Amino acid sequence: MSQQKSESTGRIAVIGERELVIGYRLLGMEDTFIVSKEEANKTLQDLFSSGKFGLIIASEFIRNLLPNTFRAKIDASIEPLVLFTPSLQGNIQEESIAVLAKRVLGVNI
Repeated sequence: MSQQKSESTGRIAVIGERELVIGYRLLGMEDTFIVSKEEANKTLQDLFSSGKFGLIIASEFIRNLLPNTFRAKIDASIEPLVLFTPSLQGNIQEESIAVLAKRVLGVNI
């Protein structure tokens, strides 16, 4: 295993709207990033390609702003693993367990 992978394994980043990020900061997370719609795509791409994180937790509103090619790359990635949490803004739609399993694990249930 490369040195870069072993360093990133335990690091978690959180990116999203203020309400989401503040909650994680209150839990003691250090690598948190409050972003606007304009800077969300670039910040997520920077975090994803930095090699510093094993897990990136992002708000669902960011997923909807990503270009299709980058979204497909994130969906296929295991390290770092990018998990999207329901957005705290606008129309909140829940993802079914079957769709979530297909997107995250790559299997149909």
